[in-house]
Amino acid sequence: MGQQVCTGAMCQCTFGVAPGSLMVLPINLTMTGAPAANIMDNKPMVNVLPFGMCQSMANPMVAAASAAAMGALVPMPCLPMTTAPWLPGAPTVLIGNMPALNNSSKLMCMWGGVISINVPGQFTVMVP
Repeated sequence: MGQQVCTGAMCQCTFGVAPGSLMVLPINLTMTGAPAANIMDNKPMVNVLPFGMCQSMANPMVAAASAAAMGALVPMPCLPMTTAPWLPGAPTVLIGNMPALNNSSKLMCMWGGVISINVPGQFTVMVP
């Protein structure tokens, strides 16, 4: 069983250079000490905060800066581009009529990164 994810969870992107936070708005009215997350808490710059600098060549800012530097990789500020929900979530536990987010869920960034949850934000509530 995984752990329920809530606001303050620490996430990491495969192309980011620093961890980022997950911010969950209290609209679902489900608290585990802090607002609990579901798979739709995937909005960039609202729920998913930046991961420092981005190193993905699929990111147009990184590609342009690297091309200007004669092909040498030049990391640029991270701006997450997440459009799909977290997968797979916990389908047997619903928060706001959506599957709860657990610490084994992943989120895809349009620039090729895979965002994972390193610290769930709390350590007492387990979800399947």
